[in-house]
Amino acid sequence: MTSLSARVVAYASVREFVPLYGLYALLFEDHGLDTRSISSLFVLWSVVAFVSEVPSGAWADTVSRRALLFVSGALLTAAFTMWLVWPGYWGFALGFVLWGISESMKSGTFEALVYDELAARGNEHRYAAIMGYANAGEMTCVFIAILTAAPLFELGGYTLVGWVSVAITVVDIALVGTLPAAPKVEEADEIAGSGDTVLVRYMSSLRAGTSEIRTDRAVRRSVVLAAALLACLAFDEYFALLARESGAETGFVPVLVALTAVGQVVGAATAGRTATMSGRTMGAVVIVGSALIAGGALAGGIAGFTAIGVGYGALHNTAIVAEARLQDTMSGRARATVSSVVGLTSEVLSVAVFAAYALGSLWLPMAVLVAVTVLPLVGLGVVAPRLLPAARPAGTERER
Repeated sequence: MTSLSARVVAYASVREFVPLYGLYALLFEDHGLDTRSISSLFVLWSVVAFVSEVPSGAWADTVSRRALLFVSGALLTAAFTMWLVWPGYWGFALGFVLWGISESMKSGTFEALVYDELAARGNEHRYAAIMGYANAGEMTCVFIAILTAAPLFELGGYTLVGWVSVAITVVDIALVGTLPAAPKVEEADEIAGSGDTVLVRYMSSLRAGTSEIRTDRAVRRSVVLAAALLACLAFDEYFALLARESGAETGFVPVLVALTAVGQVVGAATAGRTATMSGRTMGAVVIVGSALIAGGALAGGIAGFTAIGVGYGALHNTAIVAEARLQDTMSGRARATVSSVVGLTSEVLSVAVFAAYALGSLWLPMAVLVAVTVLPLVGLGVVAPRLLPAARPAGTERER
């Protein structure tokens, strides 16, 4: 278990060690794009991701999951390279297309690989803890990478920040080879006969996954909750612009944005401890976290971004718990496909968020936009007790 955890955390963490994360919104702005143009790029990113999300999940239930993660890493490398060699709107757009496909190939695939490996070892109950550590590792690397962006920018501007980011994505591709070739659960292999073609197995996986969501109320509610919470994390795309609007210099913006990453590290690292939280508790956490983000956005400065970090960390924690509860709830016949529907739904909701920012920027400052767009989360907190399935005791299996 220690070896598996280390490999999972290493792969997930290095993938997020990208200094560009702290500055790419400013990169776009400094190349002539306004908030509406930047939002249109985010919308394109999400549209590409949700169009390819479920099909890629079905492939992950059909072919090698490690192979898909290799391709995902290569596309991510190509995406950031495109921004550097073609730093204009259409170059940024093509980069986001590649990034969107990359994320959809990882989403669902990685989670299913980890869960099925744990299932093969009889340790499904460790999923929330391990994914919590993986997410904490991701956010720790995001934090360090964002802080690193400041001195890198001073030394070599966006060019140095960008090429260091590209080099790190190449390292992460190599780490894919350390992941286990997790065996699918027996039911997944029974979806199609051993003599069927890849296309037949693919269509069988796609039908099995979508059918489970349609016919199983608990799975369907879990998908909605997990997707809505993951969509909340779309706000961070605007944190750099929020920091600049509040008066921060470009070199100090990564420091403020890094404060939000600290909260996410803590939220993710504690997911194993909060994995059994009730729906009522989750609802309260979502509401309080939303209030902190809204208040922090209006306050600005170090104190404001600290509040945003705490609220964002709370939401990150609930998203991990909700996704883990979904993994426990589904049958496992087409695990990656069902998980990818979560990604699809969250991307659709993210498009709505980005569209709201694009439209709202015509009249409202960024601080007010952030505060207003977190208000719907209060409603999510209210309905969370109905959507979150009860925790399954360790060592038990869901009744089919």
